[in-house]
Amino acid sequence: MGTDDHDRIEAAARALRDGDLVILPTETVYGLAADATNARAVARLYEAKGRPAFNPLIAHVADVAAARRIARFDPRAERLAGRFWPGPLTLVLPAIEGGVCDLTRAGLDTVAVRAPSHPTAAAVLKAFGGPVAAPSANRSGRPSPTTFADAMEETGATAALGLDGGACAVGLESTVVALLDEARLLRPGAVTRAAIEAVIGPLAEAEADARRSPGRLARHYAPNAPVRLEAASPRPGEAWLAFGHAPAGEGVWNLSPSGDLTEAAANLFAFLRAADRARPTAIAVAPIPVEGLGEAINDRLRRAAGFVG
Repeated sequence: MGTDDHDRIEAAARALRDGDLVILPTETVYGLAADATNARAVARLYEAKGRPAFNPLIAHVADVAAARRIARFDPRAERLAGRFWPGPLTLVLPAIEGGVCDLTRAGLDTVAVRAPSHPTAAAVLKAFGGPVAAPSANRSGRPSPTTFADAMEETGATAALGLDGGACAVGLESTVVALLDEARLLRPGAVTRAAIEAVIGPLAEAEADARRSPGRLARHYAPNAPVRLEAASPRPGEAWLAFGHAPAGEGVWNLSPSGDLTEAAANLFAFLRAADRARPTAIAVAPIPVEGLGEAINDRLRRAAGFVG
């Protein structure tokens, strides 16, 4: 790490200690970050996003040791963290009192926690030395930013500084798994159901613990234009989010010409934004396979269309 990089990391850590907000890159999406133990800072974060107070925030930490200071780990959590951290997996666990403020947890007795793998995020968390609440750096309900420019356009005016970490490698928010009684998949993501079940066994469905996860509002990740799913082709005036072989042209954004779900996930939010900027009558989206990472992509698209509560 060069001197300039070190100075930027230290400046971000100081801003967080001062109760300011910071635009922070992660491997999933860009986050708007605040000290997760500072209720005033977290309140400013909610205000900056226009985020409903009942939607809990993820506490980002440097490593498993830091996570154990704010959450109670059971053997399943230890196995999952050992296999997938640092990385795009969030665990919802019983909270340790005093670990993060009530506002970060939205008043719940659980805390959502993960250790990101992006080197800039990891360096800031290490320099800061505590948990950081960092929901996606978009205004609430808007598509999540996967580039520095989009993050700054959305909430940069509310942040003391922003760190440019390049385009996000994953492009979808983290997978969320609750480990309270049964293990439950609350939000699909880049760490797939199959990969998790290979480590801890079958996952139950989300309903019993759904409110404990971020990103489960009925209309979330939503552009201004209405979203039409499972579209065989665009109608006049519609933007077209294609997948696989499709004609190129004006108003067409192909999530992955080769039908690669990883590429589609990385492009999803950026292309939703680009299509929305064209001010179409609607955004038509081609069918996306539901296996593997496609489960997470379809989950986000259904929320964008207002079909999931």
